Amino acid sequence: MENREQALERYMKNTHRLGRAVSMVTLMLLLGAPFMIGALLGAMPDLGAVARGFVSVGLVWTVSSVVEFLVYTPMLGAGGSYLAFITGNLINMKIPCAMNAKDIVGTKSGTRENEIISTLSIATSSLVTILVLAAGVLLLTPLRPVLQSPRLAPAFANVVPALFGAMGYKYYRQNLRLAAVPLVIMSILFILAPGLTSSTSLMIIPSGAIAIGLAWLIYRKHQKEGRV
Repeated sequence: MENREQALERYMKNTHRLGRAVSMVTLMLLLGAPFMIGALLGAMPDLGAVARGFVSVGLVWTVSSVVEFLVYTPMLGAGGSYLAFITGNLINMKIPCAMNAKDIVGTKSGTRENEIISTLSIATSSLVTILVLAAGVLLLTPLRPVLQSPRLAPAFANVVPALFGAMGYKYYRQNLRLAAVPLVIMSILFILAPGLTSSTSLMIIPSGAIAIGLAWLIYRKHQKEGRV
Protein backbone atom coordinates (compact mmCIF):
# COMPACT_ATOMS: atom_id res chain seq x y z
CA MET A 1 0.00 0.00 0.00
CA GLU A 2 1.35 3.44 -0.93
CA ASN A 3 2.32 5.73 1.90
CA ARG A 4 1.06 9.23 2.56
CA GLU A 5 3.76 11.03 0.57
CA GLN A 6 3.25 8.79 -2.46
CA ALA A 7 -0.50 9.36 -2.33
CA LEU A 8 -0.04 13.14 -2.13
CA GLU A 9 2.47 13.08 -4.99
CA ARG A 10 0.03 11.12 -7.15
CA TYR A 11 -2.75 13.52 -6.18
CA MET A 12 -0.65 16.52 -7.26
CA LYS A 13 0.23 14.93 -10.61
CA ASN A 14 -3.42 14.14 -11.32
CA THR A 15 -4.42 17.64 -10.23
CA HIS A 16 -2.02 19.28 -12.68
CA ARG A 17 -2.97 16.89 -15.50
CA LEU A 18 -6.71 17.46 -15.06
CA GLY A 19 -6.31 21.18 -14.34
CA ARG A 20 -4.30 21.83 -17.49
CA ALA A 21 -6.72 19.86 -19.65
CA VAL A 22 -9.81 21.63 -18.28
CA SER A 23 -8.08 25.02 -18.52
CA MET A 24 -7.36 24.44 -22.21
CA VAL A 25 -10.96 23.34 -22.85
CA THR A 26 -12.28 26.38 -20.99
CA LEU A 27 -10.00 28.70 -22.96
CA MET A 28 -11.14 27.20 -26.28
CA LEU A 29 -14.79 27.53 -25.28
CA LEU A 30 -14.37 31.14 -24.17
CA LEU A 31 -12.58 32.11 -27.40
CA GLY A 32 -14.70 29.91 -29.65
CA ALA A 33 -18.15 30.93 -28.41
CA PRO A 34 -18.23 34.48 -29.86
CA PHE A 35 -16.85 33.30 -33.23
CA MET A 36 -19.37 30.46 -33.41
CA ILE A 37 -22.26 32.80 -32.54
CA GLY A 38 -21.01 35.32 -35.10
CA ALA A 39 -20.77 32.64 -37.79
CA LEU A 40 -24.25 31.28 -37.06
CA LEU A 41 -25.85 34.75 -37.03
CA GLY A 42 -23.78 36.10 -39.90
CA ALA A 43 -22.51 38.95 -37.75
CA MET A 44 -18.76 38.45 -37.55
CA PRO A 45 -17.00 41.57 -36.25
CA ASP A 46 -14.08 43.28 -37.92
CA LEU A 47 -11.09 41.32 -36.57
CA GLY A 48 -8.80 44.30 -37.11
CA ALA A 49 -11.01 46.43 -34.88
CA VAL A 50 -11.14 43.62 -32.34
CA ALA A 51 -7.34 43.43 -32.30
CA ARG A 52 -7.00 47.19 -31.81
CA GLY A 53 -9.55 47.08 -28.99
CA PHE A 54 -7.72 44.21 -27.34
CA VAL A 55 -4.40 46.01 -27.50
CA SER A 56 -5.90 49.05 -25.76
CA VAL A 57 -7.13 47.05 -22.78
CA GLY A 58 -5.33 43.74 -23.12
CA LEU A 59 -1.98 45.08 -21.97
CA VAL A 60 -3.48 46.31 -18.72
CA TRP A 61 -5.33 43.09 -18.02
CA THR A 62 -2.30 41.00 -18.99
CA VAL A 63 -0.26 42.67 -16.24
CA SER A 64 -3.18 42.29 -13.83
CA SER A 65 -3.53 38.60 -14.68
CA VAL A 66 0.14 37.93 -14.04
CA VAL A 67 -0.02 39.79 -10.73
CA GLU A 68 -3.10 37.86 -9.62
CA PHE A 69 -1.45 34.58 -10.57
CA LEU A 70 1.68 35.39 -8.58
CA VAL A 71 -0.29 36.59 -5.55
CA TYR A 72 -3.11 34.04 -5.38
CA THR A 73 -1.46 30.78 -6.45
CA PRO A 74 0.75 30.45 -3.32
CA MET A 75 -2.35 31.11 -1.21
CA LEU A 76 -4.63 28.62 -2.98
CA GLY A 77 -2.30 25.86 -4.11
CA ALA A 78 -2.50 24.03 -7.42
CA GLY A 79 -5.98 22.51 -7.22
CA GLY A 80 -7.57 25.60 -5.74
CA SER A 81 -5.89 27.84 -8.31
CA TYR A 82 -7.14 25.79 -11.26
CA LEU A 83 -10.68 25.81 -9.89
CA ALA A 84 -10.62 29.47 -8.95
CA PHE A 85 -9.21 30.79 -12.23
CA ILE A 86 -11.58 28.62 -14.28
CA THR A 87 -14.73 29.55 -12.37
CA GLY A 88 -13.71 33.18 -11.69
CA ASN A 89 -14.89 35.64 -9.02
CA LEU A 90 -11.70 35.18 -7.01
CA ILE A 91 -11.66 38.35 -4.91
CA ASN A 92 -15.37 38.34 -4.03
CA MET A 93 -15.87 34.65 -3.40
CA LYS A 94 -13.05 32.16 -3.88
CA ILE A 95 -10.26 33.87 -1.91
CA PRO A 96 -12.44 34.61 1.16
CA CYS A 97 -13.76 31.02 1.20
CA ALA A 98 -10.26 29.55 0.97
CA MET A 99 -8.85 31.89 3.63
CA ASN A 100 -11.78 31.25 5.97
CA ALA A 101 -11.43 27.48 5.58
CA LYS A 102 -7.68 27.80 6.18
CA ASP A 103 -8.26 29.74 9.42
CA ILE A 104 -10.91 27.30 10.66
CA VAL A 105 -8.80 24.20 10.05
CA GLY A 106 -5.52 25.87 11.04
CA THR A 107 -3.44 24.97 8.00
CA LYS A 108 -0.53 27.02 6.63
CA SER A 109 -0.03 28.27 3.08
CA GLY A 110 2.27 26.08 1.03
CA THR A 111 1.51 22.86 2.89
CA ARG A 112 -0.13 19.78 1.39
CA GLU A 113 -2.92 20.03 3.96
CA ASN A 114 -3.71 23.57 2.87
CA GLU A 115 -3.69 22.40 -0.76
CA ILE A 116 -6.51 19.96 -0.04
CA ILE A 117 -8.49 22.32 2.19
CA SER A 118 -8.23 25.12 -0.39
CA THR A 119 -9.42 22.86 -3.21
CA LEU A 120 -12.38 21.58 -1.19
CA SER A 121 -13.44 25.07 -0.08
CA ILE A 122 -13.26 26.55 -3.59
CA ALA A 123 -15.09 23.55 -5.09
CA THR A 124 -17.83 23.98 -2.47
CA SER A 125 -17.99 27.70 -3.20
CA SER A 126 -18.35 27.02 -6.93
CA LEU A 127 -21.15 24.50 -6.40
CA VAL A 128 -23.01 26.83 -4.03
CA THR A 129 -22.64 29.69 -6.53
CA ILE A 130 -24.13 27.55 -9.30
CA LEU A 131 -27.08 26.56 -7.09
CA VAL A 132 -27.71 30.16 -6.03
CA LEU A 133 -27.54 31.41 -9.62
CA ALA A 134 -29.90 28.66 -10.77
CA ALA A 135 -32.37 29.56 -8.01
CA GLY A 136 -32.00 33.25 -8.89
CA VAL A 137 -32.80 32.63 -12.55
CA LEU A 138 -35.88 30.60 -11.63
CA LEU A 139 -37.10 33.16 -9.08
CA LEU A 140 -36.08 36.31 -10.96
CA THR A 141 -39.54 37.10 -12.31
CA PRO A 142 -41.48 36.47 -9.06
CA LEU A 143 -38.96 38.46 -7.01
CA ARG A 144 -38.53 41.35 -9.45
CA PRO A 145 -40.96 43.70 -7.61
CA VAL A 146 -39.08 43.09 -4.35
CA LEU A 147 -35.61 43.46 -5.87
CA GLN A 148 -36.57 46.68 -7.65
CA SER A 149 -38.20 48.20 -4.58
CA PRO A 150 -36.94 51.75 -3.85
CA ARG A 151 -36.64 50.82 -0.17
CA LEU A 152 -34.03 48.15 -0.94
CA ALA A 153 -32.09 50.26 -3.46
CA PRO A 154 -29.69 51.73 -0.83
CA ALA A 155 -28.91 48.23 0.46
CA PHE A 156 -28.04 46.89 -2.97
CA ALA A 157 -25.91 49.96 -3.69
CA ASN A 158 -23.73 49.17 -0.64
CA VAL A 159 -23.36 45.41 -0.97
CA VAL A 160 -19.80 45.56 -2.32
CA PRO A 161 -18.48 48.07 0.28
CA ALA A 162 -20.10 46.03 3.06
CA LEU A 163 -18.63 42.80 1.72
CA PHE A 164 -15.09 44.12 1.35
CA GLY A 165 -15.29 46.00 4.65
CA ALA A 166 -16.19 42.84 6.55
CA MET A 167 -13.54 40.83 4.70
CA GLY A 168 -10.87 43.45 5.22
CA TYR A 169 -11.46 43.93 8.93
CA LYS A 170 -10.85 40.25 9.59
CA TYR A 171 -7.27 40.67 8.37
CA TYR A 172 -6.75 44.27 9.48
CA ARG A 173 -7.33 43.41 13.14
CA GLN A 174 -4.45 40.92 13.09
CA ASN A 175 -2.02 43.84 12.78
CA LEU A 176 -3.76 47.20 12.71
CA ARG A 177 -0.53 49.19 12.42
CA LEU A 178 0.63 47.19 9.42
CA ALA A 179 -2.79 47.46 7.73
CA ALA A 180 -3.36 51.15 8.43
CA VAL A 181 -0.38 52.55 6.52
CA PRO A 182 -1.11 51.10 3.04
CA LEU A 183 -4.84 51.65 3.60
CA VAL A 184 -4.39 55.35 4.35
CA ILE A 185 -1.88 55.85 1.52
CA MET A 186 -4.10 54.14 -1.06
CA SER A 187 -7.21 55.98 0.19
CA ILE A 188 -5.51 59.37 -0.20
CA LEU A 189 -4.18 58.36 -3.62
CA PHE A 190 -7.64 57.32 -4.86
CA ILE A 191 -9.17 60.53 -3.52
CA LEU A 192 -6.56 62.67 -5.27
CA ALA A 193 -6.70 60.60 -8.48
CA PRO A 194 -10.22 59.12 -8.85
CA GLY A 195 -9.33 57.73 -12.27
CA LEU A 196 -7.23 55.04 -10.56
CA THR A 197 -10.38 53.29 -9.37
CA SER A 198 -10.56 51.61 -12.78
CA SER A 199 -7.10 50.11 -12.21
CA THR A 200 -7.54 48.57 -8.78
CA SER A 201 -5.90 45.30 -9.86
CA LEU A 202 -2.73 47.13 -10.84
CA MET A 203 -2.74 49.08 -7.59
CA ILE A 204 -2.28 45.79 -5.74
CA ILE A 205 1.39 45.99 -6.71
CA PRO A 206 2.31 49.27 -4.94
CA SER A 207 -0.01 48.66 -1.99
CA GLY A 208 1.38 45.15 -1.55
CA ALA A 209 4.93 46.48 -1.82
CA ILE A 210 4.19 49.04 0.91
CA ALA A 211 2.75 46.36 3.19
CA ILE A 212 5.67 43.98 2.57
CA GLY A 213 8.24 46.75 3.11
CA LEU A 214 6.59 47.86 6.33
CA ALA A 215 6.34 44.26 7.58
CA TRP A 216 10.04 43.79 6.87
CA LEU A 217 10.93 46.94 8.82
CA ILE A 218 8.82 45.79 11.77
CA TYR A 219 10.49 42.38 11.62
CA ARG A 220 13.95 43.93 11.58
CA LYS A 221 13.05 46.11 14.55
CA HIS A 222 11.79 43.14 16.54
CA GLN A 223 14.88 41.17 15.52
CA LYS A 224 17.18 43.85 16.91
CA GLU A 225 15.15 43.94 20.11
CA GLY A 226 15.44 40.17 20.42
CA ARG A 227 11.69 39.62 20.07
CA VAL A 228 11.96 37.28 17.08
